[in-house]
Amino acid sequence: MSRDTVVAKRYAKALYSAAVEKGITLEVEEQLKMVVEVLHLDLEVRRFILAPRISQSDKLNVLRTALQGKVSPTVMNTVELLVERGRTDIFADLLETYIKIEGDALGIGDATVYSTYALSQEEQDSVAAEFSQLTNRKIRVTNLIDKSLLGGLKVVIGDTLYDGSLSGKLARLEKSFNDKHRR
Repeated sequence: MSRDTVVAKRYAKALYSAAVEKGITLEVEEQLKMVVEVLHLDLEVRRFILAPRISQSDKLNVLRTALQGKVSPTVMNTVELLVERGRTDIFADLLETYIKIEGDALGIGDATVYSTYALSQEEQDSVAAEFSQLTNRKIRVTNLIDKSLLGGLKVVIGDTLYDGSLSGKLARLEKSFNDKHRR
């Protein structure tokens, strides 16, 4: 585990504890997603935050203005602390760890579902229901399109891959043929 991951985990635990006290755990997750999106996906904002010649106070003033009314004081305090300490590079790890801690505490699992086309809400709900029974957790689905699958679905929940894709089935079939011919 990298040092950044360890640091992000400490901040995520503290942030989750603060969110629990205020009863805003899911809101904090959404707000963190927005912060990560802004800080990591917007190239201009990223350059500004990482610029060594811009003072921490100027960076904080810009962030306070940009995030005012959009994030809770709990999230804003975390943002300010990380900027002051020059740790803006760990926001993505912080979010990922926060989601894991929250999911464990609330019995929520996040599933990334790969398919050859965008699944309808009904199809996503069906996948969520099936995997909720399998994992005994409430499953939230994120659907990503992967044209290399040929058909079927590939579902990733935590560190577990459920491969029901046609390409996965063909690969397993090929492996079984190769194993039989080696004997």
